[in-house]
Amino acid sequence: MSASLRQFQQLIAIAELGGYRRAAEKLFIAQPALSVSIQKLEQEVGTQLLERGARGVTLTPAGEAMLEDARASVFYADQACRTARLVALGEWGSLRLGFVGSATYSLLPLSLNAFRARYPHVKLELREDSSVGLMELVRNHHIDAGVVRGPIADDPALESWIIQRDDLVLAVPVQHRFSSRKKIGLNECRGDDFVLYASTIVPGLHSVALALCHAAGFTPKINQEAIQVQTQVSLVASGMGIALVPGVTRSYVSEHVRFIELSDEGAQNCLSLSLVARRDTSSPLVAHLRDSMLETTGNPPL
Repeated sequence: MSASLRQFQQLIAIAELGGYRRAAEKLFIAQPALSVSIQKLEQEVGTQLLERGARGVTLTPAGEAMLEDARASVFYADQACRTARLVALGEWGSLRLGFVGSATYSLLPLSLNAFRARYPHVKLELREDSSVGLMELVRNHHIDAGVVRGPIADDPALESWIIQRDDLVLAVPVQHRFSSRKKIGLNECRGDDFVLYASTIVPGLHSVALALCHAAGFTPKINQEAIQVQTQVSLVASGMGIALVPGVTRSYVSEHVRFIELSDEGAQNCLSLSLVARRDTSSPLVAHLRDSMLETTGNPPL
């Protein structure tokens, strides 16, 4: 059987408008051509679908039966075309996004709300991991993009965009001798135990914190290592040492930890949250997410 969507649309128009003339006008075709097309449809089906009467054209029982499926066929065909267009425009589909824990303090709540409002038909699949782990997931096509904590090393397979910059601040236990200070120079902490980032899992943050301590004239005494910022703060609260953490961590409410601004010049804007994706990605959703994040943080889209 070779009935076409065009013939289904014609049958629907005739049934709804009650005649060939009005249907032909709506469909912008000549009435004789419409009659011929319906006759061919009836030949394909093998039975009469429409009959003329004193009150116009009505559907036969076979025509009534076909009408429902014809409407469904036209609807799903239109839906398929619409979905294909939306996918091509990056307004439909799924986006697998990875993120580091500290991105949940401000960047993700703001930017993802804006992204979902603009692209309501895009399904977000979220996954938390370390920066190193996320970059590996992106490289191996397990996720489409990742929000990672920088600085990050150059990778020929990946492209990155800085979404948000941040300072390093000092986190100390509430009972620490510096807990009442508003600002401090890192050189005053040379005798303290530190909770530092694990060099193998968070190499970028580890190297930045280490370099800042060296610039202040000492090598930190590392008492504990951590992968996530939240873990660092928890260890500080537990009295395991002090820590250098992203400034956004100050939104983390804890009665056991105080956050102190650093006067060291190298602590300013030394960190970043970046969006990374494969250079060869063909997903327009990644570009939409990037632009949405940049707009949310007050940066112009690229």
